[in-house]
Amino acid sequence: MKFTRLAVAVGTVVAAVATALASPPGAQAAAGDGTPTDPNIRFVGRWDTRDSGAYVPGWAGAYLTTGFTGTTVKLKQRNTIDLYYSIDGRPDVYLQNVRGTVNLTATPLSAGNHTLRVSYRVVAGSYHGDAVFQGLVLDSGARTLPAQPAKGMVEFVGDSITVGTTTSKNALTAYGWLVGEQLGLDHMQVAEGGACLVSTADGCVGLDRRFVKVSAADGAVDHDFARYQADVVVINLGTNDAGHGVSTTQFQDSYVGLLRTIRSKYPKAAILALQTFRGRFVPQTQAAVQTVNNAGDRNVFFVPTDGWVPSDGLSDSVHPNDAGHRAIAAKLAPIVAAHLAPPATPSPTPTPSASPSRTPSPSPTPSATPSATPSGQVGACAVHYTVTNQWPGGFQSEVRVTNTGSSTLNGWALGWRFSDGQQVSQGWNGTFTQTGAAVTVTNPTWSPALAPGASTTVGFTATANGANSTPASFTLNGAACTLT
Repeated sequence: MKFTRLAVAVGTVVAAVATALASPPGAQAAAGDGTPTDPNIRFVGRWDTRDSGAYVPGWAGAYLTTGFTGTTVKLKQRNTIDLYYSIDGRPDVYLQNVRGTVNLTATPLSAGNHTLRVSYRVVAGSYHGDAVFQGLVLDSGARTLPAQPAKGMVEFVGDSITVGTTTSKNALTAYGWLVGEQLGLDHMQVAEGGACLVSTADGCVGLDRRFVKVSAADGAVDHDFARYQADVVVINLGTNDAGHGVSTTQFQDSYVGLLRTIRSKYPKAAILALQTFRGRFVPQTQAAVQTVNNAGDRNVFFVPTDGWVPSDGLSDSVHPNDAGHRAIAAKLAPIVAAHLAPPATPSPTPTPSASPSRTPSPSPTPSATPSATPSGQVGACAVHYTVTNQWPGGFQSEVRVTNTGSSTLNGWALGWRFSDGQQVSQGWNGTFTQTGAAVTVTNPTWSPALAPGASTTVGFTATANGANSTPASFTLNGAACTLT
């Protein structure tokens, strides 16, 4: 009897060991343990995950996000790195030259459930230091929680402009990151400072070949496109190619090749080819889009960008500053939103596209429950309402509101009424609600204050069957505004 029990015990151990040896590296990680293989941690964008004990982000704008319990959280870093982190959706905190076990909660949090996002700082596309994530350290008995899924994925392909070079937080203040955050999407910047479209003999990093890689580093392995599928891909390339002797024929042929590569990796994605902000290789970009359209791929669009960067929106002759990137994002966000796959429940309604060759389906209609008016002060205001695009059954508009009072509004709500049955279907730069004809837009969480003399612009797409009259009046925190 004793022998039988021993044999059973030995057999159990042998089976367990055999199972463990047969499993891939990292497969034994338990959900909630904070290791790189913890399934509760979402690694957004391109990461080299070959080493189960150390995940490495590639390109710019990759980040990780998770939930956790307890009152503290620490980050395990291999060597010195600069990084940004945000807990519970608060503004990003910047840490420089940190290494080892990095405490992100010098002041403990209240007990409960929390969220965390970590992004490593990039300089011209190369991470500033040793960007190697080795896990999280939580309170005794605490655990990670599943990260909240996003509504979709948008990838931005480009050079130092897409990286966010010369802006205050690099990738985090670049137009791609801003668009993704505004639309509630996962987002990734497949971008490198100085990058070209065409791989050149003098060493310019060419996205025509490097797009499929997990990073821009020489010898980088191929990215695993099974990790996620992009819903929209935005390309902004061509600014640097002229300086490397790329001919117009080379550029056009390589652009066609890149479009076909992206399509092979993302069969259902909308691909938006931006006109470069400096106007380089524009006819060739248009011709490349037309080539793939003529070959049957109608989900590729050329997007004109004339006037997107304001006169005060550059930090030098090439790179947009923070204000420039915000202006670009304000123009690009509704175009990306219009090309997202339609949700399963709403009935189709036409919305604008970057090209007249396609009319995409809508984003979800906002909730019918109006937001409460902020408790901020009532102040004088001026509003400028513009219809920026219109098509049968719908339109796109922007509303610029200026605080003409003498005090800062700490929380604001903009209101108006439609007179022709218009219904908002997608909004950005604010939280939109509509009840009947009444529309209310409250400040976004990342920008609650409106200082004296300051302006903010909100935008939206909406349905309109027949007339589309401009609202007769607007209010800000309940006070009537002057129309300009």
